[in-house]
Amino acid sequence: MQTRPSERRARIEALVRYLCSPECAGRAPGTPQGVAARTRIVDEFRAIGARPGGTDGYLQHVPDCGANVLAEVPGVGPLGERTIVVAAHYDHLGASSDDTVFWGADDNAAAVAILVELGRDLLARGRSGRRVVLAAYDGEEPPHFLHGTMGSMHHVAHPTVPLASIDMMLCMDLCGHALGPVGCPSEVRDSLFVLGAELSHGTGELVEDAAIAGGVYPRRADLDVLPPLSDYHAFRKAGVPVLFLSCGRWEHYHQPTDTPDRLDYDKIVATVDYLARLVQLLRERPDAPAPFDTAARDDVATLTSLRTLARHLAPRLPAASLAVAELDALAAVAARGPLSHQQRQQLSWMVAGFEDALS
Repeated sequence: MQTRPSERRARIEALVRYLCSPECAGRAPGTPQGVAARTRIVDEFRAIGARPGGTDGYLQHVPDCGANVLAEVPGVGPLGERTIVVAAHYDHLGASSDDTVFWGADDNAAAVAILVELGRDLLARGRSGRRVVLAAYDGEEPPHFLHGTMGSMHHVAHPTVPLASIDMMLCMDLCGHALGPVGCPSEVRDSLFVLGAELSHGTGELVEDAAIAGGVYPRRADLDVLPPLSDYHAFRKAGVPVLFLSCGRWEHYHQPTDTPDRLDYDKIVATVDYLARLVQLLRERPDAPAPFDTAARDDVATLTSLRTLARHLAPRLPAASLAVAELDALAAVAARGPLSHQQRQQLSWMVAGFEDALS
């Protein structure tokens, strides 16, 4: 039986509030607060019926950091030994020397709650396809970021399923907030950036096919318009196709003001629904292994997303109106062939500018 949105919202909000409570204050790796968060996530995975996926029950210990929490939705049918990894880091920045707590509601408690609800949905539906590894990673934040003590990098170096069996890694980070100023249309507020579809042929179509009216709006973009930002990086370097789902950085990013009351819970619920459809499409995808092209670029998708947002923002933000003409000019070039290095750099600057405008 399908979960009611109100029930799902209540569970999501309860988990987010616990992960942002004094018991978990800041969830820094290697602290009692980080252990408290980890313990709650294990309890959540156990409660939905996901089987343990770590090296010590649900845990995979990460030396000099903490532990990843790993659970599995079993594969069923001819593709059952292939794998999809869906991940969100659960650690955050902890507390400062003056006891100011960085709560990390959007970064990344909301995505952890989405991860748990995704597992619940997949297990309840019981459909066939690849196994799904649900990975709540430790050590994504500094000082572990992009070092061997980063939970995702340790997982790739010490995989709990054969690395060659992984056909896609989906990473969620900063997925809990609405975009743009209050009063912007839902086409802006409910946008969800999906980066990396260009790395595996046919994935872009699945990203778009999973969307339905009244849910989130997936905005595709080239993964390389931004530097490495989250746990997908180690998988990409290992030759695994990746998708990065994010609402981007906002004014509360890495601030003590990143609190549960600032999240958009209706959007989070809609993100669970969208992700469940996308993951099931990826589970049933016949390509095994999935095609991978680490050098692929998709300027057209990035420009399409930015042009759509700019047009919706133009009535409220004069800078967006000015950007439309520049984006149209770049789109005309991209329609004829790849952008030059200088043009891609210009596009990256524009992406950063939109992130600032939407924050």
